[in-house]
Amino acid sequence: MTIPLTLSDTVPESARDSILASIKAHNETLLGATDRKEIYIPITADDGTVDGGLVGYTGRGWLFVELLAVPERLRGQGMAGALLAHAEEEARARGCIGSYIDTINPVACRAYERAGYHVFGRIEDFAKGYDICWLIKRFGEALEETSDA
Repeated sequence: MTIPLTLSDTVPESARDSILASIKAHNETLLGATDRKEIYIPITADDGTVDGGLVGYTGRGWLFVELLAVPERLRGQGMAGALLAHAEEEARARGCIGSYIDTINPVACRAYERAGYHVFGRIEDFAKGYDICWLIKRFGEALEETSDA
């Protein structure tokens, strides 16, 4: 049986939803029902608008940091580490064993490493000379590392 394949540069939302539902159903068959729960830590400007923060979720024992942005006015003051620590504290309370994040920003990568993350995957020269890195932190390992210092 031959199924014709078409290619498009736009994705109808209903198609995206259908494909995602299929993936979720398959994953649930493999892993059981998910316990996914969102984490949101906003940073607000003086006028009350959100101009940075952390967005992520916990699920299946892990915290995934999807978005982390520190506004220019707060950079260099340890805010990325503070956001991560706050999210990790909640993740531990939810029973998570670790956290992971990805970045193409070398400054952010160093900040994550200072927070106890280490690179476990990299694509070198991903775009314009920048590497994309995936970082991980296992909470037990991070606690042992900080207790030795």
